[in-house]
Amino acid sequence: MSDLRTQEQLNVLGGPLLACSYAPLTGFFRTGCCETSPDDLGRHVVCVKVTAEFLAFSSERGNDLATPRPEYRFAGLKPGDRWCLCALRWIEAYEAGVAPPVVLAATHQSALSVVPMETLRACALDA
Repeated sequence: MSDLRTQEQLNVLGGPLLACSYAPLTGFFRTGCCETSPDDLGRHVVCVKVTAEFLAFSSERGNDLATPRPEYRFAGLKPGDRWCLCALRWIEAYEAGVAPPVVLAATHQSALSVVPMETLRACALDA
């Protein structure tokens, strides 16, 4: 695993990457932040506030985020939880009209390689 301390982690606004959620604990590295590295092949970089519509959509696509998985210390997500989402899944949900709102200050700048800034801003909680 790459050492995150040697990399500057910035948000899409160009500032320091803020925490997305500690409860539930999120992020590829389970630090509460949407940090990333080359090890994160799914690019879990978009901090969202989960909605019921998105959870249903994700489950239909084969990624059930609502069901608890105690073997992974995962309690399952419920509407209102914040979560670091894969950038490609977010854009897929956006195109389907069910994208959960985004927290820009907690969304990693690498999301911009997949999602245009104006699209993120249009769906932002903290615009």
